[in-house]
Amino acid sequence: MTDANEPQSGRNDPKWEREVLEKLVLGTLAEQRAARRWRIFFRVVTLVVIVWALSSGLRSAHMATTLESPTTEHTALVTIDGEIDSRGRNSADRVIEALDDAFDNKFAKGVVLLINSPGGSPVQAGMVADEIKRLRGLHPDKPVHVVVQEMCASGGYYIAAAAENIYVDKASLVGSIGVIMDSFGAVELLKKLGVERRVYTAGENKDFLDPFTPVNDKQREHIQSILDTVHRQFIGVVREGRGQRLKETPDMFSGLVWNGEQAVELGLADGYGTVNTVARDVFKAEDVIDYTVQESPFDRITKRLGAEMGTVIGQVLARTTAGSGQPGWR
Repeated sequence: MTDANEPQSGRNDPKWEREVLEKLVLGTLAEQRAARRWRIFFRVVTLVVIVWALSSGLRSAHMATTLESPTTEHTALVTIDGEIDSRGRNSADRVIEALDDAFDNKFAKGVVLLINSPGGSPVQAGMVADEIKRLRGLHPDKPVHVVVQEMCASGGYYIAAAAENIYVDKASLVGSIGVIMDSFGAVELLKKLGVERRVYTAGENKDFLDPFTPVNDKQREHIQSILDTVHRQFIGVVREGRGQRLKETPDMFSGLVWNGEQAVELGLADGYGTVNTVARDVFKAEDVIDYTVQESPFDRITKRLGAEMGTVIGQVLARTTAGSGQPGWR
């Protein structure tokens, strides 16, 4: 028998009631936060779909107007402005598409490749240079000249060397005929901080580019052999493209750059000129039409929203899985 006046298993204990209330409140707040995150997620998805639909429609309308090739004599312009890489506006795919369109138009008297680039990927530059040589072979009566703005260096000059002539400004920077692979080493720093690096590989050299792992002589020689091979390829393209115009010096292929005036003296360039002067005086076609593949504003918006949506998805999944006993993104 239990005394009727005795508390029943602590149910009337204020502490017990407070704990139950706290759990209820925290559970409700967690559900509200999760629901709010999912609402944000679906709103972002909806917005991306709407922007994508608008972008597709406007892109189709834009293509319908731009696919109509010019039917009067003109100078075709293709621009490389900035770093040459596989994902940006100066990728080989974009530049080659523009070059193909320019060469295919029978009313284009010539092609001006306007370059303002510090270089970039040797693979992308090599693909563009090879395409220029191919197009020149298919269209021997359609010249392609390069006009340099502020800079035509490294991969930019790799491409320029494939053209017939190169025109510069006196103050343009030209050259940098070399190859570089940069990294850093923090092995001693880890030792001073008392941090142990743990990396597991299958293959004794799989981690040879890891900045926290020492580089041995064999690995260093291997890297250098790769760079030397690419450098020889670069030199070969320049010698082939410039031919007898090139006045080689001991420093020409050392990675140095020269101003436009020096470049003309060394045979790295042919003279001074701009897009307009080449169109007017060389091609005799003053009307300049830009064939450069442009990225529409909607493409940029879509890319940005896509990145933001990825962030939201990560946050939602992280908070949804955390506490559910499943792995989550932290």
